[in-house]
Amino acid sequence: MKFGGTSVADLTRIERVARHVAAEVASGKEVCVVVSAMAGETDRLVGLAAAAAGEGLHRNADVDTVVSSGEQVTAGLLALVLQREGIAARSFLGWQVAMRTDDTPSAATIHHIDTTTLANTFKQGEVAVVAGFQGVSPDGRITTIGRGGSDTTAVALAAALKACRCDIYTDVDGVYTSDPRIVASARRLDRLTFEEMLEMASVGAKVLHTRSVGIAMAHGVPIRVLSSLTEPGENGACTLIMDENDIIERRTVSAVVPSRAEARISLLGVPNVPGKSGIIFTALADAKVNIDMIVQSQARAGESANMSFTLKEADLSLAQSILAGLKDEIGFTDLMADQDVSKVSIIGVGMNDHSGVAATMFAAFGKKGINIHNISTSEIKISALIPADYTELAVRTLHDAFGLGEVSEGGA
Repeated sequence: MKFGGTSVADLTRIERVARHVAAEVASGKEVCVVVSAMAGETDRLVGLAAAAAGEGLHRNADVDTVVSSGEQVTAGLLALVLQREGIAARSFLGWQVAMRTDDTPSAATIHHIDTTTLANTFKQGEVAVVAGFQGVSPDGRITTIGRGGSDTTAVALAAALKACRCDIYTDVDGVYTSDPRIVASARRLDRLTFEEMLEMASVGAKVLHTRSVGIAMAHGVPIRVLSSLTEPGENGACTLIMDENDIIERRTVSAVVPSRAEARISLLGVPNVPGKSGIIFTALADAKVNIDMIVQSQARAGESANMSFTLKEADLSLAQSILAGLKDEIGFTDLMADQDVSKVSIIGVGMNDHSGVAATMFAAFGKKGINIHNISTSEIKISALIPADYTELAVRTLHDAFGLGEVSEGGA
């Protein structure tokens, strides 16, 4: 069971979390609980670390010591509340459960989990309350595993413990066909495949972190997404994320996901000779700038090319600086940047078996006068980069075009 920052935002909500845990204990299950820091606490701690470290904030192991303390507080509080209610429980930090990681500050990768300590805890009839987001490096330093790390912690523990499932409690009761704040007819999905959830997370859906879904898919750990803001037994609504082979009927399109934090860079007049793309994308990769949609077109009768690609808006300034410094080596004539763009994606495992999905998407955009800048595809996803002002219209248009508001519960 994993509870995010909103679920443990104050003592009243922690007490409700304890009731959810108690219900699972009462059903006879051995329970491992992973908790995030209280809502807003990690940002507060990052701010303190930034003030203390100045320019040395990034990639500093002592920053991890500071920002990981929020989860320690929550784990201790939940264990205390459970004990008060007569449920045997104890709290653990990442190093105490031997959540072994590499030594990359602020973005550590989990390498191994020794489950001996937790197994002994279960034998003693205790609930294990584990601080999420943190582990221990090979030299014994506290590490953190990046934003969304508590999701990753929970699924990794579920895999290591061979749990029957991993329940992710949030402030929503599942995964929806689109953002209900944009689409009034958006519906909760009873079931999703790992692949669909992974694509949704990668293009901006904030319900689960990409790394956690990847671990679940690799180890076959079913995930339930459900709300912690109701009392146990009050509302059984949830979304079950599972292996594609366990779903009988697959939708062509399951969801429409917008991402507003996008930017586009266009390089004009890039010499059309081998190696130039390698220089561009190697330099950006070395700076940890992730690139998504890439389009290249010929110019000047083939002597040069124009290239555009998308990246996260937060990385735009860094990418511009890097490319400007390489202008002579790359040989482009001009660099243009655009932040007034957004990405809208349709996702569904059924795309593999149905033709005409792209035609429906682009025809719907055409009828609404929505221009498309870039396009990228995978086997189960089509993404379009569009002007930011058209984001909500595009989402509602696609939701209607694929009949997602009409999908009955119980489908794939």
